[in-house]
Amino acid sequence: MRLDALLSRYGYCSRREASGWIKRHSITFKGKPCSSPTDKVQAEGILLDGEPVEFPDGLYAALYKPEGYTCSHDDGEGDLIYDLLPFQWRHRNPAVSSVGRLDKETSGLLLLTDDGKFIHRMTSPRHHVAKVYEAVTEEDIPTEAVELFASGTLTLNGEPRPCAPALLEIREPRRALLTLTEGKYHQVRRMLAAVGAPVLSLCRVSIGSLHLDSLNLEPGEWAPIRPDAL
Repeated sequence: MRLDALLSRYGYCSRREASGWIKRHSITFKGKPCSSPTDKVQAEGILLDGEPVEFPDGLYAALYKPEGYTCSHDDGEGDLIYDLLPFQWRHRNPAVSSVGRLDKETSGLLLLTDDGKFIHRMTSPRHHVAKVYEAVTEEDIPTEAVELFASGTLTLNGEPRPCAPALLEIREPRRALLTLTEGKYHQVRRMLAAVGAPVLSLCRVSIGSLHLDSLNLEPGEWAPIRPDAL
């Protein structure tokens, strides 16, 4: 591809800005200097200020989303998860997006990618990717909720179909793990509210085989992941 297209694809600058960017930086392809936006290059073999292109075959990362951040590209929605990412990630084309969403007041594991097929695979109900949430509630969680959630008969207000069977593990009277294989709007909060145990705090602790604990991340930090490991 052309050098200006590569710089735009991986978030270094826009194609319009490429000429100026190239003048200010050292660029080589297979050891030979590049000086024109029209130079033919590939991601493999190019060095930009001595560094290779990051994630040339697609970006896949896990983010420990803090509370108070919104899964949106709209600057009008306050603090965004994308504000936590490196500059180049925020300007890649295709854009880096979250795989599904966590609401503003929910923390925990969030996947990020620029691969639309990966997003579809991870979010499609047909693939039944399990997501585990840890919830702390305002009231004791009734033990009968375990059977109700597992039965697949709970229908939330405004929903045409009941929730898919879900695994509820009550660890303490007001703390539980809930495993879902679907993603209705505010589903965990609505399910627990439906049984009289409104959520005080909520954290997603795993997606598929990927666990937040194993990543050793602090809130706001990210780590690369292998898409075939989920």
